[in-house]
Amino acid sequence: MDVKSLSKFLSLILRHKPETIGIKLDAGGWANVEDLLRGIKRSGKNISFADIEKVVAENDKQRFSFNADKTKIRANQGHSINVDVELQEKVPPTKLFHGTLEKNSASIEREGLLKMSRLYVHLSADIETAEKVARRRKGTSLIYEVDAAEMSADGFTFYQSVNGVWLTEHVPPKYLARI
Repeated sequence: MDVKSLSKFLSLILRHKPETIGIKLDAGGWANVEDLLRGIKRSGKNISFADIEKVVAENDKQRFSFNADKTKIRANQGHSINVDVELQEKVPPTKLFHGTLEKNSASIEREGLLKMSRLYVHLSADIETAEKVARRRKGTSLIYEVDAAEMSADGFTFYQSVNGVWLTEHVPPKYLARI
């Protein structure tokens, strides 16, 4: 299995459906690596520890982390299941960005950015990253600038995951500007 395919498979397991391979995540979203490997093997895939190490090291989005002794692994963010990845509140930069599709604009401009099935809304620190996020989907891309400084001043909480993604629970429309 190539790195990209394995990354997608691990995302399914570690962010959304660990039961797919018969494992459980702890409260912090960690999976025991040996349990993960056994579950993957039971699912009919031939994945080694070295393969998982390679995904953690080479994934361009840095979606996964090991604990210090590499006995546990978790997704850094993007969960649809209730886990606490121990995010620390952080003051955001003045502006953040969100890449999406034009077809979503009416809803976004009416309701703001919603977390949908995830625990948080995902925001990028720069336009280039937001554009990459938007281009992963089919359709015309659209970038919103988020007035993160004003949101923070108004009491909204922000977090930054270990891979640099900015997270918040909701971005109301008044803090958004199309660019």
